[in-house]
Amino acid sequence: MSADIQHFIDGAVVKGTSGRTKDVFNPATGEVARQVALASKAEVRAAVESAARALPGWAATPPAKRAQVMFKFRELLIKNHDRLAEAVSMEHGKTFDDAKGEVARGLDVVEFVCGIPHLLKGEYSDNVAAGVDSVGIRQPVGICAGITPFNFPAMVPMWMFPVALACGNTFILKPSERDPSAPMIIAGLLIEAGLPKGCLNVVNGDKEAVDALLHDPDVGAISFVGSTAIGRYIYETGCANGKRVQALCGAKNHMVIMPDADMAQAVDAAMGAAYGSAGERCMAVSVAVTVGEEAANSFIEKMAPKVRGLKIGPYNDSAAEMGPVVTQESKDRIERYISEGEADGADVVVDGRGLSLQGYENGFFVGGTLIDNVTKDMSVYKDEIFGPVLSVVRAKTYEEAKDLVIGHEYGNGAAIFTRDGDTARDFVRDVNIGMVGVNVPIPVPVAYHSFGGWKASLFGDHSIHGMEGIRFYTKLKTVTARWPSGVKEGAVFNFSGGSDV
Repeated sequence: MSADIQHFIDGAVVKGTSGRTKDVFNPATGEVARQVALASKAEVRAAVESAARALPGWAATPPAKRAQVMFKFRELLIKNHDRLAEAVSMEHGKTFDDAKGEVARGLDVVEFVCGIPHLLKGEYSDNVAAGVDSVGIRQPVGICAGITPFNFPAMVPMWMFPVALACGNTFILKPSERDPSAPMIIAGLLIEAGLPKGCLNVVNGDKEAVDALLHDPDVGAISFVGSTAIGRYIYETGCANGKRVQALCGAKNHMVIMPDADMAQAVDAAMGAAYGSAGERCMAVSVAVTVGEEAANSFIEKMAPKVRGLKIGPYNDSAAEMGPVVTQESKDRIERYISEGEADGADVVVDGRGLSLQGYENGFFVGGTLIDNVTKDMSVYKDEIFGPVLSVVRAKTYEEAKDLVIGHEYGNGAAIFTRDGDTARDFVRDVNIGMVGVNVPIPVPVAYHSFGGWKASLFGDHSIHGMEGIRFYTKLKTVTARWPSGVKEGAVFNFSGGSDV
């Protein structure tokens, strides 16, 4: 069976030649929907060579003209919004509304880089010494690559390549082989927007393609979003091969609920943050830390019926609030964690194991799960489950709750729900977390700020998109210049074409 989804190299769809393919599933039915070609090292090299040919011309293109391509790309994304969302939903399984929100968050970054002429403005210091001026300018890194995860197949690539391209780089995208259709659509839209061929190439593949990018001497920078284990490997291997690397990795995001919190607001926030996108996102709230028994009991009492009432179904069910997880392996792993938590002594208040929907009996569905009396030594607390599972840890004091956040190996996101400004301020200042919310459950920064965690949630010195993204995809050059004073004798100035000497 030949692959339905190929590669996008040098401005066109290119048929894979490796002979290797991988099944792409419909998570709602459990059936194989299509197949994707897996790139060989030679095919990755062809993409690199295409990017290398395109680089000089694109890097020399004025930022204002690069911005014009991004403006046109923005228009095409808006026009094809639902088409992209459907491609995401069909292969990932998330609800159509979730998928539309994903495309919109990627679009935000495209809109941000439409201002690239302003964002690339350099620094200037006049007369740093007698007759000497100093100028700082930012120039493209060169050929950049992005390795992106299955959970946001449209948004995460658009957190990378629009910034890289706007800065004058060329880009090679290696999307997840689990849901590769949306990136291929996006690549075609960029060509339609006027991006020169070779500036963006898409190679579908697995570890063979990843290793080819990590070891290719012409690739200057690697962006990655995914698990911590793979992120550490990519960071260490990429750096060992002389590349700059940003690797955004795993998370275990805590939501601290103080006794004075608006409990109705906290419960509504936890529902969306824990179960949206079936919990398959690095900013999902997977731990609720209640402070005091009264707050804990109130939270469980109000939360449990809402979790039981979650409407679960395929993406094309307009009533569905949560879809399936992405693969059978994911379903099995999530249910195993629930069982481990139960065996360790936690109370499974709402159990999502064994869910079967009529007509979708073979789908990868896991019901919303709420686990109470979780302790920090349990695997259900320590590990990133990446599924619709919310663990509740009962803390006696605010300091105990804060120490849980500080002591966890991950540092991606955290939130606190309270009416007390002093407590919120202390939490924001003290926690060693990259993104913090105050009465906001998923503190994902807007596109003109930057996204990134601390500790084991980020390897590298730069977060993604925003000004951190601009800095990652450019290199700083500082020029110190002295010019002879006065005008050379015999100089003739021609204002239509410069000066003549």
